[in-house]
Amino acid sequence: MSLTTDSQTDTVDPRATTAPHEGKRTLASYLLMPIFLVVVLVVLYLYIKSQDLDTIEARSLNAKTISTAVLQHIGLTAVSTVFVLIIAIPLGVVLTRQWTRSFRGALITIANIGQATPTIGLLALMSVVWYMIGFKAAIIALVAYAVLPVLRNTMVGIEQVDKTVLEAGRGMGMSRGGVLARLELPLAVPVILAGVRTALVVNVGTATLAAYIGAGGLGKIIVAGLSTNRILVTITGAALTAVLALLIDYLAGIVEDVLRPKGL
Repeated sequence: MSLTTDSQTDTVDPRATTAPHEGKRTLASYLLMPIFLVVVLVVLYLYIKSQDLDTIEARSLNAKTISTAVLQHIGLTAVSTVFVLIIAIPLGVVLTRQWTRSFRGALITIANIGQATPTIGLLALMSVVWYMIGFKAAIIALVAYAVLPVLRNTMVGIEQVDKTVLEAGRGMGMSRGGVLARLELPLAVPVILAGVRTALVVNVGTATLAAYIGAGGLGKIIVAGLSTNRILVTITGAALTAVLALLIDYLAGIVEDVLRPKGL
């Protein structure tokens, strides 16, 4: 089932990302992922230290280069995700209103195009056709690619709210805005947050491609390793990207636990 037509948007989309609620986690479960990531980083550091690095490897794997790449990668991920939230959540709310039925399918199709188009293709188009390179071009591509999961989950989250609950709210004298703010959005929060979590992880991965248009990030280390045939450099860049993605997903999971309404 797809969210590409009007009739299809009237039902819950099974593709929407919904995080299973695992109940209240223990302190040990919260500490497991950070410990695992630290172990991975320590092993990676010790392995690099044990190698005799040539000048190219030493230039790509020094602390300053890596820390700069990590900060650039976090910046690309954070800024693009903020824009995704600003665009996708309000748009998702609007598209669940009855008065948007006539053009709902067209807007969702546009959002689908953004995700269906390969990110590297978007980057190439902006750099070749519109002469855009660097940070801004990368943000546009990342937003276009990640907006759909949040948009889709916002719509699904709101549409799956029990209609009898909404009718009870209206029966208590709530306005449409009150029903949206006090019933629909709070009850849709778990599904919306699952979409945000997906968008964050997607952005961490696709941000590696931003190196091809001069936006920096951990992709720059990976590209340097591939272009100079240095496997150690490539593995380090890939491993740091994976660690960052797992860390961000872990932190997003904590935020989700905090913001999830009690009882859901």
